[in-house]
Amino acid sequence: MISALNQLVDFIEEHLTEEIDIEDLAVSLGTTEYHLRRMFSSLAGMPLSEYVRRRRMTVAATDVLERGELLAIAVRYGYGSTEAFSRAFRSVHGVGPSDVRRDGGPLRAQPQLRFRLTVEGKTAMNTRITDRPAFRLIGHSVRVPLIHHGPNPHIQAHIASLPAAEHARLKELSNTEPEGLLQVSADVDPDYTEGSELTYLHGVAVTERTPVHGGLDAIEVPAGTWAVFRAEGAYPEVLQSTWASTATDWFPSNPWRLRPGPSIVAVLDRSADFSTASCELWLPVERA
Repeated sequence: MISALNQLVDFIEEHLTEEIDIEDLAVSLGTTEYHLRRMFSSLAGMPLSEYVRRRRMTVAATDVLERGELLAIAVRYGYGSTEAFSRAFRSVHGVGPSDVRRDGGPLRAQPQLRFRLTVEGKTAMNTRITDRPAFRLIGHSVRVPLIHHGPNPHIQAHIASLPAAEHARLKELSNTEPEGLLQVSADVDPDYTEGSELTYLHGVAVTERTPVHGGLDAIEVPAGTWAVFRAEGAYPEVLQSTWASTATDWFPSNPWRLRPGPSIVAVLDRSADFSTASCELWLPVERA
């Protein structure tokens, strides 16, 4: 995976002024676009699309300083107008092309990334691989923005809006793994862009043939393999750190890759105020 990411960075660098087909590139690297984007964003701390934009604007700054015709520069880097190019330029450098031509800067360069794997072996990840038949996730869903760190207030508000009796009713409906009340994230942006919208479902897993009761939303989950990561500690920090470790430690060291599908958190045990918890993170995977 680390080699694939570095080859991706090299390819981007060689084709900054061209349209880049990430799907075809991923296939040539022996992986999938979904996994490549997710691993890139997790390890680089930014979406792949953002990195491409920053690198293009970093290189384009030289063209701007050399006072080339602005529309020609915009077209060279994939923008159909000077206005669109100027917006992208300002979003990276904080100033527009005309400001840079007048003052010579300031310019905020995005260095070319290079990925390296450092294996320290200090923390063993409690993981199991399980094959599951098709099942159904049922509950109450809502569209919320993705937040990388700390509690998500939109999710908290959604859960709080459900009456206590509804939590108990849902839990009684659970009849297959993952067991108990679940926190489900679906339709997530492959780049894992903070602020992008996802579908959050508070509910339970039931067998494929279990009927959907009135008033409940459903997500159909096809048969497949899952990597299940167990985590214990301060919540939600321990869950978020486990998420990060799957990208930095587990996936680069194991012959598995993410496949499209919902990610599921099963809370196995928790303190009364939910400040600490034992939980399982279920991620859909396939052999790399």
